[in-house]
Amino acid sequence: MILIKPASGSCNMRCRYCFYADELCNRETALYGIMTADTSHALIDRAFAYAEEEIGFAFQGGEPTLAGLPYFRDFVQYTEKKNAEKKLRVHYALQTNGLCLNSEWARFFAENHFLIGVSLDGTKDIHNKYRIDASGEGTFDRISASLRLLEDNKVDFNILTVVTGDSARKAKKVYRFFRESGWEYQQYIECLDPLGEEPGLREYSLTPKKYESFLKNLFDAWYADVRAGEHSYNRYFENLLFMMAGQPPESCNMRGICGKQWVIEADGGVYPCDFYVLDEWLLGNVRTDSFEEMDKKRDELGFIEKSCHIPEECRTCRWYPLCRNGCRRLRGEDGKNYFCSAYKGFFEYAYPRLKELYGIAMRNKG
Repeated sequence: MILIKPASGSCNMRCRYCFYADELCNRETALYGIMTADTSHALIDRAFAYAEEEIGFAFQGGEPTLAGLPYFRDFVQYTEKKNAEKKLRVHYALQTNGLCLNSEWARFFAENHFLIGVSLDGTKDIHNKYRIDASGEGTFDRISASLRLLEDNKVDFNILTVVTGDSARKAKKVYRFFRESGWEYQQYIECLDPLGEEPGLREYSLTPKKYESFLKNLFDAWYADVRAGEHSYNRYFENLLFMMAGQPPESCNMRGICGKQWVIEADGGVYPCDFYVLDEWLLGNVRTDSFEEMDKKRDELGFIEKSCHIPEECRTCRWYPLCRNGCRRLRGEDGKNYFCSAYKGFFEYAYPRLKELYGIAMRNKG
């Protein structure tokens, strides 16, 4: 999967907890403008030269739709032209705040089979507390309208929810709201504190204690629905069941070590992870470097190697096979994940029922 930032970090919202806005402040060039057609064509050329069976193009930001619909039409047309000869499987995804969407966007997504992720943090009061536009106004009503527009055009989409210290207390309320709205595909991610700052000090900060409570309450609601035959997709819980079955998790932050990824900024610069689009981790540029060359640069910088350290406490922990010390971005100087106690408490609480669901899944499969 290649993650592309066609509008760099530009955004029409001012989310109070935005991790990428924090990254922009920690590099020499904050914004790289809008990706040109020449750069996107170079990226596509490099990708087809490197890939063997399939390619995934995922667009993110900032807000990727600020690059404009003509940019995306050109991207898809050029990709189809390249693929006419090589005939690979090509997948498209786009993560958006939803503010720019209209019928034309929705038709384009449907026609080209884009999987859309829409950022929504819960009910109106929860969402509008931190997810505001450039004028300081809440965005819930406009995003809800965009979701209905995607539904009307039969666009595949899921909900991406940032868990803050505030919303962590309202896990069941958020979950029920999404279900009652008919939004069955849900993904929850931890709110990040700024780089280099002691975690837990911001108004929105998610502490381990709050996150543990959130996971327990969310699991209770999800489990009850699953047992009642009303299954909804929760990315974290589903991945835990994959891991219990001996399968690798598809969610990067659950693998224990960093994977081989490429994040492309609007100028063509390539980085190893969305959380590390920083000057010291620049791997190269698609206009001048092949993916093979940038793979070597990743190895030279030791990016993946730095994620392989396993703290001694993890080596003897019963839950390490499921936790794997979480995402590298959330590890402290000692190498231990900030949410370690949250994971321990959650697994102690939920594992018997996870094991039960795993057993049911295996029996149904057999």
